[in-house]
Amino acid sequence: MADGYEQASASEFIKDRLYFATLRVKPKNTANTHFFSTDEELIYESFYADFGPLNLAMLYRYCWKLNKKLKSFTMSRKSLVHYTSYDQKKRANAAVLIGAYAVMYLKRSPEDAYRTLIAGNSTGYMPFRYRLLLSTKQRFMLGCCPYIPFGGSCAFVVKICSCSFPLQALQHGFLDFERFSAEEYEHYERVENGDMNWIVPGKVLAFSSPHSRGYPLHTPEAYFSYFYQNDVTTVVRLNRTLYDGRRFEDAGFEHHDLFFLDGTTPSDLIVRRFLHVCESTDGAVAVHCKAGLGRTGTLIGCYLMKHFRFTAAEAIAWIRVCRPGSIIGPQQNFLEEKQHSLWVQGDVHRSKQKLVQQRLSRQQQLQQQQLHRSDSVQGGKQEAVSSLLSSMDDLSINTVLCKSYSLDENNCKEVSLTQGDELRALKGKRPPRSASSCSRYQHL
Repeated sequence: MADGYEQASASEFIKDRLYFATLRVKPKNTANTHFFSTDEELIYESFYADFGPLNLAMLYRYCWKLNKKLKSFTMSRKSLVHYTSYDQKKRANAAVLIGAYAVMYLKRSPEDAYRTLIAGNSTGYMPFRYRLLLSTKQRFMLGCCPYIPFGGSCAFVVKICSCSFPLQALQHGFLDFERFSAEEYEHYERVENGDMNWIVPGKVLAFSSPHSRGYPLHTPEAYFSYFYQNDVTTVVRLNRTLYDGRRFEDAGFEHHDLFFLDGTTPSDLIVRRFLHVCESTDGAVAVHCKAGLGRTGTLIGCYLMKHFRFTAAEAIAWIRVCRPGSIIGPQQNFLEEKQHSLWVQGDVHRSKQKLVQQRLSRQQQLQQQQLHRSDSVQGGKQEAVSSLLSSMDDLSINTVLCKSYSLDENNCKEVSLTQGDELRALKGKRPPRSASSCSRYQHL
């Protein structure tokens, strides 16, 4: 790096080309170096004491901006320096952006990207701490863990390296910026447009609770068209009844109730039932609680750990990148505690799937063999083969989906103003993104 800035003080991502630096004073561009920052452009909208990571649309915009600079003819001979301030929150978000870029476009591992970030930096990066402020009364009502001090806050740490970027999400094709639309993402995450985010594209959608009265775009009927277009076949409700589930059922959707208290963690039975619903549904599953953040994110995190072997930290990071504010309070520690058991369950599930596929393959081979036999031989043995194939028809990992288990919400006391109410109110107050700022970004 040139022009008075020592190379040792910056992280080098592309040799002699791309750097990341923390600077106290806003630098000036020179003939050899171009400086840029996103600290005042891409800003996290916090719910409580959280401060990141930035959402998918912001990550997309960052990658679009950086790729444009790297491909620019006028900058082809310049060093590019993404700089950030010593504000630890902005610095952490900036680090995740360039770390994610390194994983996605430079084919680095998250660990290698993190090593690059800390190389030459004497100041470490602040981990993302997610807190839930609760009163003493709320703690008793929600049954929080005893190690959380009354009057304090429930904190959970997600390190920079876990966020930049959950490699599992890329390996499983959850994110493809060639087809990603930041405008569509930002449209549907708005409260007035349904407050929806895909966590597992084509399979699991998180959204805010519909309701019978109030804002007309939150009625069940408002979601029908989008659900039909995106092959959503099942709705799972985790919160108290705010609408008649038959409104979804009458429109052709399956509807399941798995109620548990706002801010708490699900029972093992509810986790099993939720996973069973997802595994037994051919189409996509739309999941909601009150705000579609805490309880919703927790159960989706269980699905990610079981079926894609995400770590708890990776699941939390990915879900929060997709849907900021998700998974709060003791729900974070709950996912850590469940990680190993869900990995084991996932291994067993995949083993059963593999066994079923092997048996189906043998079925097909037997059927093909029968087609090549002579009519005389086939007449004597077809009955035995048919009997064998018939017996294999029952070998399946799918079971009949019974009525979903749910707590009796009438016997569960809940504070009058819940976390879901507060989170939805905060989300509803956010100003719309200007059309001019959106139109500057096109697909990569």
